[in-house]
Amino acid sequence: MAYQNIAATLSPQDIQEIKAALQTVQRKMPFLITLSTEERRKLVKMGDKSLAFVNNSVTAAQSNREILPASFDVEELIRDYQLASALTELLISVQQLAEQVDDTLMAVGSEAMTSSLTVYDYVKTASKKTPGLKTVAEQLGERFKAIKGRPAKTTSGS
Repeated sequence: MAYQNIAATLSPQDIQEIKAALQTVQRKMPFLITLSTEERRKLVKMGDKSLAFVNNSVTAAQSNREILPASFDVEELIRDYQLASALTELLISVQQLAEQVDDTLMAVGSEAMTSSLTVYDYVKTASKKTPGLKTVAEQLGERFKAIKGRPAKTTSGS
């Protein structure tokens, strides 16, 4: 769907229900973990192309158990592969949802900022003649003080 001005609301009840649904998702996957940056770096990665490799390894292991050491747990390999496949499918759905939430947040945030900039311009103009608006204009102007203090970006001709 093409982007249009967003006119929507989420009630406090809607937000609570969405959070509850997300908690249900988390409860359904109590095995989820959080890895540190170092742990992530050290792990052997399985990407999209590797999924087929693992699938073929599962088939080979099931068909040729006698060549594997007795300590090798084929059933664990199968469970890991099945869980990886299921999580890959779920991750795609979660990523699509996260992207939609992020895009919507960006768009509605832009709408709010654009409208707020219009309000600020009107307040600044009106504050010159309307008593009590000078303080409001100064308060709104706080947003831009740090920007004015920064040195201007220069472009080099390289």
